[in-house]
Amino acid sequence: METNNHTTESELEIARLKAENSLLSAENVKLRILIEAYIEQLRLAQHRRFGRSSEKSVFDDQLGLFNEAEDVFDAKSFEELLAQEETITYTRKKSKGKRDEFYDNLEVRQEIHELPEDERICPDCGNPLHACGREVLRREVKIIPAQVYGVEHVQTVYACRDCEKNSDSVPMVKADVPAPVIPGSGIASPSLVSFVMSNKFVLAQPLYRQEQELKRLNINISRQTMANWIIFVALNLLKPIFALLRAAFLQEDIGHADETRLQVILEAGRKASQNSYMWVYCTGKHANRQVVLFDYKQTREGRHPQEFLEGFEGYLHVDAYAGYRKLEDQGITLTECWGHVRRKFNEAVKALKKEDRSTAEANIGLQYCNRLFELERKYDGEQITIPERAKRRKLESKPVADAFFAWAESLQNKVTPKSKLHTAISYALNQKSRLMNFFLDGRLELSNNRVERAIRPFAIGRNNWQFAYCEKGAEASAIVYSIIETALANGLVPFMYLNYLLETLPNIETEHFSECLPWNPKVQETCKIPNPAD
Repeated sequence: METNNHTTESELEIARLKAENSLLSAENVKLRILIEAYIEQLRLAQHRRFGRSSEKSVFDDQLGLFNEAEDVFDAKSFEELLAQEETITYTRKKSKGKRDEFYDNLEVRQEIHELPEDERICPDCGNPLHACGREVLRREVKIIPAQVYGVEHVQTVYACRDCEKNSDSVPMVKADVPAPVIPGSGIASPSLVSFVMSNKFVLAQPLYRQEQELKRLNINISRQTMANWIIFVALNLLKPIFALLRAAFLQEDIGHADETRLQVILEAGRKASQNSYMWVYCTGKHANRQVVLFDYKQTREGRHPQEFLEGFEGYLHVDAYAGYRKLEDQGITLTECWGHVRRKFNEAVKALKKEDRSTAEANIGLQYCNRLFELERKYDGEQITIPERAKRRKLESKPVADAFFAWAESLQNKVTPKSKLHTAISYALNQKSRLMNFFLDGRLELSNNRVERAIRPFAIGRNNWQFAYCEKGAEASAIVYSIIETALANGLVPFMYLNYLLETLPNIETEHFSECLPWNPKVQETCKIPNPAD
């Protein structure tokens, strides 16, 4: 009995130790997974800090997994090329250099250098010299800094001489004078206000720096005054133009959307540290009328794009943010961004040791994405029609996407949880249906980069001015950014277009505001970016 009891106790102890060992093994597995995830995050953080910031593949110098012979070699064989012998005799015309092309778009003025009159004497016989030739020795570019001067608007009054002689009353007729851009302002002209707005919203120059620069030109204008100008002009003159641009956007059937944070110091009922958001919308690549719109809101709630896009029907390029899902209830088809998928796999590759990257599973996912983008660049280069692009995508690109998702599904339960590769695969599979919507229309784009490029100037400016002071300031910024980015999208010089609007809008009726939109022929003629070929 004692032996049996001893055996039983030993068995129980062994069972207990095995259970503890299993538990410790499970804990070790969890701990190992967690450590590996942290190591990946550390490598990726180091790459972000010290590596190149471009999202180009870390294997751009390698042949992709899908490159074929016809993409690498010329149609003629290498032997045929070696066998060819051809002698060509011709007179080479000197090609136009880059420096010469630089002056094509500039007015060139000549500075002719001559001898003083008293030195134009022949050194041999003493008779007068005459100019017998000139030679251009060099070219330079001369810049005249901003010229500032005051303008007095003088109104001419007219009277009738006959009435002055023969009538008891003399009618007085006054010449028209353009209305001021800001009533009651003693110095604000359309060009001055446009200059301030262009510097702030195009060049990302904060108002305090502009205040300092203007002082160097002997102009004392406080940053508070400039801020008041911007808010007044945006909310009283440019807001109707913004409304017309939004109406034009809603008439399109393809758009892009994204959002970025914004800090506003004085918001009713909110802390200064809370993030607000700037929502950004733009038309698709093939739209005849390009529109870029910024919309300031206090939160990131999905109801904001719902309200802004009320009346929009068609496709909308977005990222994976769940707030856009509600738009599907409005009949909008969401097309998610393959660029984000590619970014996830690129990060998964960069999180690995360098020696493991080329053979890693993450690199396979990255190469699938790269192939899709390579095909799009190929179609762009061939300048094919939209129906032909849709056809080629179904024949060439869709099989790549199908193979990618089959590969991702085969690995979904095999990769280490919490790893960058697991995150990338899960991200792609969760968005599969909306990513595949890309193949529904030949006009759709593989990525949402169009709207991200529109956001970039705002993000750069935010790094300089950090925050908006009040809600009106944030709203004004959204309107001005919309005007400027839409001007750029339509090939206009922002300063010239702002100046055109501020000169024109105070002097026309509201029903004629549509004539001031960026695609109007007169606006194009007046404000377009110069083309060196013209």
